[in-house]
Amino acid sequence: MTNALTAAAAGFGTGLSLIVAIGAQNAFVLRQGIRRDAVLAVVGICALSDAVLIALGVGGVGAVVVAYPQALTAVGWIGGAFLLCYGALAARRVFRPGDGALRAEGDAAGSRRRAVLTCLALTWLNPHVYLDTVFLLGSIAAHRGPMRWTFGLGAATASLCWFAALGFGARALSRFLAKPSAWRVLDGLVAATMIALGALLLVRA
Repeated sequence: MTNALTAAAAGFGTGLSLIVAIGAQNAFVLRQGIRRDAVLAVVGICALSDAVLIALGVGGVGAVVVAYPQALTAVGWIGGAFLLCYGALAARRVFRPGDGALRAEGDAAGSRRRAVLTCLALTWLNPHVYLDTVFLLGSIAAHRGPMRWTFGLGAATASLCWFAALGFGARALSRFLAKPSAWRVLDGLVAATMIALGALLLVRA
């Protein structure tokens, strides 16, 4: 029992240390949480996706993918291009806030669909997700032997806790971000983060 708790705690801490780092996915979840737009769907997609990727890593899929580096290169090009495009859209909202993109109210079906598709793309087209979640966590879990799945469960739990806190906790900031100028600052930070990450991925690819 003690070994299981130790493995789970180690997985939780390791997973949290990788997830908390500022990135495109976290920026998107924060924005959706502040807008109160499809928060449950976005948090669910992020947490479930991480759980699937962690399971793949713990199961040893990472070692197979490493044998084909050209696949990772292709994902880098696709993910980098996507992040640049998304960053450009966020930058456009900074200079053209009158198009309605900064309104926090409303949750139309079209908006929810866009949020879900964007969240899926930010999650599954980001090579860093595979490097951190599949390869790194998978290799660390392998050293746990029979407790590797307990380690993975701890990491998946950390992901769920983090995204839930980020998405639903962001609502507390809505009072401070009610002004259009505050939204423009947020979009500027999102744009800078995504463009920088996208350019980095393209350079590495």
